[in-house]
Amino acid sequence: MKKAGILLTFAAALVLSACGDSGTEGGEGRVAELQEADTVNIGFANEPPYAYENSDSGELEGASIEIAEAVFSEMGVENVEGHLTDWGELIPGVQAGQYDVITAGMAIQPDRCENALFAEPEMQYGEGLVVAAGNPLDIQSYADIGENPDITVALMEGTTQFEFLETEGVDSSQFMSVADIPAQLSAVQSGNADVTAATEATLRAAYESLGSDDVEIVENFEQPDIQGIPSFGAAAFNIDDEELRTAYNEALETLKEDGTIDEILDGSEGFTADNNRVEVGEVTATALCEGE
Repeated sequence: MKKAGILLTFAAALVLSACGDSGTEGGEGRVAELQEADTVNIGFANEPPYAYENSDSGELEGASIEIAEAVFSEMGVENVEGHLTDWGELIPGVQAGQYDVITAGMAIQPDRCENALFAEPEMQYGEGLVVAAGNPLDIQSYADIGENPDITVALMEGTTQFEFLETEGVDSSQFMSVADIPAQLSAVQSGNADVTAATEATLRAAYESLGSDDVEIVENFEQPDIQGIPSFGAAAFNIDDEELRTAYNEALETLKEDGTIDEILDGSEGFTADNNRVEVGEVTATALCEGE
């Protein structure tokens, strides 16, 4: 698998140059193009357990990746080419045609919907915190962070936690912006930050992988009662790529109804079908994009 920033092959570039072109008569332009190439280019951020590159095998792994692979297989596209990038570059990348689709458990939010075309939600998830061992500042909630202006919280650039924390009274001066999840935990482990926040599945997977006695996950975290929580994650496309998004949604619905998505969630670290499933029609991308 090639990392972001490596030049695409000429053949892949031809495929990507058509991003947003859904005007082919008969509505088969983008889908037929990918089927003919039998390859889809997926942008992802390194965020276990949603999407990540296995450091040993170099293979793409994670619940979001497995769902995308299953959906595109249902659509007749078997080969997935992964392109690793920073979280904040996912939407700009799909806008620019670097990827056919992006997937990393990204929450559907109104501001994001202005710049990307989201598929229907494929999973839901809550929030979590990691603090120094013993939780010396007794941080149990986002509100606790807001009540103590001396607390510094490390967050991954471009994530929803910035907005969530501000809603709970945290001042932007308390934020430390870092590149990825390992950097978030490292900031707490080194004492450069007092706490870090992300989705619960992400933090739990990273915390367990770190295996450090210097930090701990807040097991009795109080989920904030604010709009956007729980979050609903989905794949996203170029804003003009409606035909491809529609075909993806149709295949996703099929896999939800036949139990494939449940099997993926149950088999993925940090997820279960009971906790993370989104039933067909239960919540829609349209409603989430409108802030409902």
